[in-house]
Amino acid sequence: MFLRFDPDWPPINPPRREPARKAPPVLLDARQQKRLMQAIGLNVLLLFVAPIGGATVIGGLIAWLG
Repeated sequence: MFLRFDPDWPPINPPRREPARKAPPVLLDARQQKRLMQAIGLNVLLLFVAPIGGATVIGGLIAWLG
């Protein structure tokens, strides 16, 4: 078994651990929340419309209007 004969052990002033800092909360005001919900809603709408195909939708609009 190893026995340490170091005269500087244990250190006189061991290093202190600083408490972890918490990140500040990210808060959105009402206007920002509204814009965020609009962006999410648009993305959900495009999630369902885009796979149908842009050309099919445009062709259907042209046929319906013309």
